[in-house]
Amino acid sequence: MRINTNVASLNAQEAATNTNNNLRSSLEKLSSGLRINKASDDASGLAIADKLRTQASSIGQSISNGNSAVSLTQIADKAMAEQSNILDTVKQKLIQASTATTSEEGRKAIGKDINKLLTQLDNIASQTNYNGITLLQASAAGNDSSGKLDFQMGETKDNLISLGSGITANTHGLQGMSGLKASAATGSMSAGDYRVHMADVDSALNQLNSWRSDVGSTQNQLESALRNMMTQKTNIKAAESVIRDVDYAQESANFNKQNIIAQAGTYAQSQANAIQQNITRLLQ
Repeated sequence: MRINTNVASLNAQEAATNTNNNLRSSLEKLSSGLRINKASDDASGLAIADKLRTQASSIGQSISNGNSAVSLTQIADKAMAEQSNILDTVKQKLIQASTATTSEEGRKAIGKDINKLLTQLDNIASQTNYNGITLLQASAAGNDSSGKLDFQMGETKDNLISLGSGITANTHGLQGMSGLKASAATGSMSAGDYRVHMADVDSALNQLNSWRSDVGSTQNQLESALRNMMTQKTNIKAAESVIRDVDYAQESANFNKQNIIAQAGTYAQSQANAIQQNITRLLQ
């Protein structure tokens, strides 16, 4: 029997150290709710989970982009809807001024009304914007066509949904409306002059409806992309959870097991030390 090196005690200490490390790791997981708290817990799992987290975050920002884009298209559509109402009223005024029962004074008053209505149509075109981005013409001060708008709706540079350029929803861009506005302002239009402009209003309405159709189609595309991305984000977060999050039932069972082993290890150490004391009996 050898007493210089208590091998049994050393083995018990080594086992106790390993068990205590397992207990600390288990407590860390239970307190954080994560199965992977550091790379050493699961190096490959951490790499996959981090990639999934980045993907989910990217899609989350794309969803925010999409919601903003939908708001933008709704603003543009509602503004053009009001312009369409204005053109409807202008058409009614033209018909009213074109009949023989309307006096010259009445036509002058109608001309003023038409001029005011078309001025408001231009005001809508210059004022309609989202976050400072003018939507119905080039800029608040410019009458040219609006530019193309690209909405980032995914993780890569190619994941774009675009609202085409070319909207010029003002009297300069709507056929015949600039001339009608100028003529109405003079107050000298005859019944025949008013009749000439009826077809112009119809053409302007057709053009406005075409732009509204483009905006509406873009909104539908955005909303479809949003639904798809929300589903993707949910599934990606679920996949990340499987890798990264702790299973409380399983980890609680593991903690209880390690706790019992730790208690048994403490007992084993005490017994290993007690066995060495038996050597004194040989010396008696």
